[in-house]
Amino acid sequence: MSPAAPAGSTTRRLSGSAVVAGLAAAPFVLGPYAIGTLSRILVFALLAMSVNLLTGLTGLPTLGQSAYFGVGAYTAAIVGKRLTEIGPLQLLVAAGVSALVAAVTGWLAVRARGVVFLMLTLAIGEITYSAAVNWKPLTNGTDGMSGIPPVVPLPGAAALEADGLVHLYVLAVFLLLFTAVSHLGATSFALALRGIRDNESRMSAIGYPTRRYALTAYCGAGALAGVAGGLWVSVQRFVSPGDAGFEIAALALLAVVIGGSGSTGGACAGAALVWLTRDYLGNLEVVAGRGPLLLGLFFVAAVYALPRGLAGVRLPPRLTRKGTA
Repeated sequence: MSPAAPAGSTTRRLSGSAVVAGLAAAPFVLGPYAIGTLSRILVFALLAMSVNLLTGLTGLPTLGQSAYFGVGAYTAAIVGKRLTEIGPLQLLVAAGVSALVAAVTGWLAVRARGVVFLMLTLAIGEITYSAAVNWKPLTNGTDGMSGIPPVVPLPGAAALEADGLVHLYVLAVFLLLFTAVSHLGATSFALALRGIRDNESRMSAIGYPTRRYALTAYCGAGALAGVAGGLWVSVQRFVSPGDAGFEIAALALLAVVIGGSGSTGGACAGAALVWLTRDYLGNLEVVAGRGPLLLGLFFVAAVYALPRGLAGVRLPPRLTRKGTA
């Protein structure tokens, strides 16, 4: 007889299944505003996952993922308006263009580490934001791009105009990418990235091309952020320079810190907490207009009380004892 699975692992699987079931059932029980909020949280969770690939897995804290998020969003918008309304094609093109931009900019960024790397990624984000503002023939400047047609999930299918159908499309893409990124953590490539994070000089001494590994991770994270940007356009049907701005990048990094650096599920949980705090709790009458203050308090609490973030929270033994019987 094979040994029983650890109680914590079983609890996580059951919790994950319950969350997925709830997200899938949401269009049938919630209104349009709540459905739109859930779809945006899923998109933001993908962006947080891309930040986690660099910050948590490779040890490269970044403030530049909004650049590739914005590139992916604009790319998907242009493809949707001028070429095709098929969503998966928009996402593939958005991922490819974002990965290409990440390769060009990352070639310089991955030569640095620590604060210097952080500042370089911040500069990349600001340059991208400025390009979105000033490249008016392509981006329409500060007015943004509107009139983007509803996405079509497959050739020959009807356009997804209802919020619930768009949510299910976003959920399907999210689950596919979440599964892929989760499985990445068990590969030899991920182990090499962790080695670079923990002791890059030793990895280099035993023959690993650490800079090449870091650039590959950087490009992969850029592609994932590009897909998130493409999904953002499917939900919003609008994109503006603010989507490539500093606020989005800072919120994504904050989500990873609060959720637990290095944990894919933690990054998603942190993204949900950050987004709900900013757009829901921050608008309650009791704390109206104080969303940033609440986010700051959550950040301080996570740093001091939860050094491993939400992913490090463990249930009391008495709640999981039944699973070990």
